[in-house]
Amino acid sequence: MASVSQAFRRFAEATARQSGRPATFLAAVLIVAVWAASGPFFHFGDTWQLVINTGTTIITFLMVFLIQNSQNRDSAALQIKLDELIRTTAAHNGLLDLEDLDEETLERIRENYRKLAARRERASGGRKRRHGGPARGEAEEAGEADEACEEVDEIDRELEKNRETRAEEGHADTAAERRK
Repeated sequence: MASVSQAFRRFAEATARQSGRPATFLAAVLIVAVWAASGPFFHFGDTWQLVINTGTTIITFLMVFLIQNSQNRDSAALQIKLDELIRTTAAHNGLLDLEDLDEETLERIRENYRKLAARRERASGGRKRRHGGPARGEAEEAGEADEACEEVDEIDRELEKNRETRAEEGHADTAAERRK
């Protein structure tokens, strides 16, 4: 099974690489031009139209899977690289498994980083104006920054709880598999 997976990976990579080249685009344009030019010979009939419709549908259908495969691998590799950077620096290690969170939690984290950015802006002496509105008071910004820090701590606790739950589920699944 691994050899089939490896063969598909190599095929998907090569196809994705080739499909993004200018020569491939020019070949596709040439095919459409030849098809369009052949219309008068076939009296622009249903079969003539069916040829291009069927061909493009099949190619599009197959390309979706090949490109998605390549994109999934690239995304996973990028995530691993980012995780390694977070792990090896003084960055916040609680962010290592964000891809496992729901959209609501991700939005909370984004908002907290916006608040922390406002705190940093205030600390550097600048008071950033947003959307052309008046600059906010320092007390309001300080309150938001403190709230953001508390929220980050709360999210850390939630992330730790999620990790523990996943670990327990993993141990339960492993134990159940051993019993079989």
